[in-house]
Amino acid sequence: MTSPHPAPRLPRAARTRLAWAAAALLAAVSLTGCGQESAPSHAVALTEFNENGVTVRLSVADWKSGAGTLVATFTPDEAGFHLYSTALPAEGVEGVGRPTEVRAVGSVATAGEMTVDKPVKSITVPGVRAAVPVYPDGPVTVTLPIRATDPGEAKVLIGYASCSSTKGCTIPVADRAVSLRTGEHGLSFGAS
Repeated sequence: MTSPHPAPRLPRAARTRLAWAAAALLAAVSLTGCGQESAPSHAVALTEFNENGVTVRLSVADWKSGAGTLVATFTPDEAGFHLYSTALPAEGVEGVGRPTEVRAVGSVATAGEMTVDKPVKSITVPGVRAAVPVYPDGPVTVTLPIRATDPGEAKVLIGYASCSSTKGCTIPVADRAVSLRTGEHGLSFGAS
């Protein structure tokens, strides 16, 4: 079927420029990523465990030249549970709570300040005069810069307790050791 009005035709020079532009765009799109490989990535060391109502997932990010960031994500098994602040004293507030802790010992040392991805909020607990610092209900991720001091064995010591305002608290975990090994080819978690 022919149209009563044929479509206007672009001048030859415009068609040529359009064809070259389309070819250049096609080449750019098809080559995206070529030659942009980064340096070989260092495998991320990873392990996890579940104890007393919380799953703890540990990884080491950006491990290069004997240094990286230890990442610990604490996830309560049940909704409505929170973890206590890393700033909570070891004995809690008037005996209530246990701090969320991540410490490196052995052939790995701390290389900077610990950070937490959630804000601290204060709660009141019946029978306790002072406010108790906790994180909001749900998962909390703690990061800690670390560096290898020597090749060999290290440990990451983990501590925490989780509580719910309606279901009570789980048994605290203190100094739960997770093995870590450093060497010339990087870092790996061992059997805990």
